[in-house]
Amino acid sequence: MWGLTDSDVSGVWWDVRTLPLIRWEALVTSSHPSLTRALAEALVDVLWFIDGSEDEQMDQDDAVKVMEGVAHVVSTLPSDQRQELIELVGEMADAENNPARREFLEAFPQGFGVIDDVF
Repeated sequence: MWGLTDSDVSGVWWDVRTLPLIRWEALVTSSHPSLTRALAEALVDVLWFIDGSEDEQMDQDDAVKVMEGVAHVVSTLPSDQRQELIELVGEMADAENNPARREFLEAFPQGFGVIDDVF
């Protein structure tokens, strides 16, 4: 259903492009210290997938609408919640081993309107 085969569950969940999306361990046992952290990681995983999707995987107009919708929602969060999201994404970037994903995480606050008017 998700492009997942038995050989893919050796630690990483893979989509059809063999792009690591969600660590399998997170699905088996909760490793998140909070609901906020879990949701932030899930949001970033979805946006990372959408950002890297090809025309055959997702209509690009729909991809832009989803990403703009997320940017609108996070840009309207109260300052303290935006700051919390910035810190969570920063922690995720610091722990990321994939250079492309790390770059995506580092650009996330600016690209999705999280840092507008925070500082």
